[in-house]
Amino acid sequence: MESIGLRATVEAMIFAGGDPVSCERMADVLGVDKGVIDGVCSELNEFYEQNGSALRVVKLGGQYQMSTRDEYAPIIRTLLDLKKDAPLSAAAMEVLAVIAYNEPVTKNFIERVRGVDCSGVVNTLLARGLIEERGRLDLPGRPMQYATSSNFMRCFGLESMGELPAIPDGTESNLQITLEEAIEAQNTEN
Repeated sequence: MESIGLRATVEAMIFAGGDPVSCERMADVLGVDKGVIDGVCSELNEFYEQNGSALRVVKLGGQYQMSTRDEYAPIIRTLLDLKKDAPLSAAAMEVLAVIAYNEPVTKNFIERVRGVDCSGVVNTLLARGLIEERGRLDLPGRPMQYATSSNFMRCFGLESMGELPAIPDGTESNLQITLEEAIEAQNTEN
């Protein structure tokens, strides 16, 4: 496939996909290396930028998705009559951080770290598409594991989980102490 034809084909695949499309899947369908797909997506973004387009291609882990540029969000919300989502509560941000830095995790793990029930917060994050179920542990009761979603990565502008900010010095040890205290407290209650 010639360069322009390949670029248009990848653009069509990402646009038609709606949801994030796997780089690996596009490469398989087109019979090219994944690096070629990455290069084509970079070319698309350069093309959009040079032509003043409202569109961009965002990379979410190993997936690509068509998106509009941030500066067009207010007018699109008005057009679609969307209300700005209510901001996440402090509790939701805490749960999201526990999941993001330790994924996949069970609800019990989150509750031990935070020291309070988190069922409602987990359900809210699931409903907003910021986390997703990632299977069950092979333990009694088969607890569900949760991890961040591609929507989380898009909302926070991350290409990979490796881009999460580093945990400040001392915070990690405080988290560990809190976790140990929570386990000890749970054992004394039983």
